[in-house]
Amino acid sequence: MLQITDTIMIEDWELTEQFTRASGPGGQNVNKVSTAVELRFEAERSPNLPDAVKRRLRRLAGRRWTADGAILIRAEETRSQARNRELARDRLAELIRAATVAPKRRIKTRPTLGSQRRRLKAKAVRGTVKSLRGKVEPDD
Repeated sequence: MLQITDTIMIEDWELTEQFTRASGPGGQNVNKVSTAVELRFEAERSPNLPDAVKRRLRRLAGRRWTADGAILIRAEETRSQARNRELARDRLAELIRAATVAPKRRIKTRPTLGSQRRRLKAKAVRGTVKSLRGKVEPDD
């Protein structure tokens, strides 16, 4: 079981891990031992996540969200399988924690009268500068 917050816990059946060979440094060991971990979390089917959190999680996960509603996280930073497994679980927990925070609603504001006047004055000045850039007619 993976504890995310006080109210959200991920059951073991929702997580599947697959171990593969990692790329990068490792010497002779890299060709023999499967140290990279691919963690799959069935987010869409999870009964422990509220619908609002699932929607935000889908947006935050981006390309890691699969067509069947799962999140794939790959960790291959270290040479230790146990440490990579821990890193993948930590990343998943951080992603879900980020999805639990509801974004603040934007309050519409109007530009001040002074800022509107400054903007229009700057546009007028810029327009006159551009209009003076035309061809110069020779004086007769």
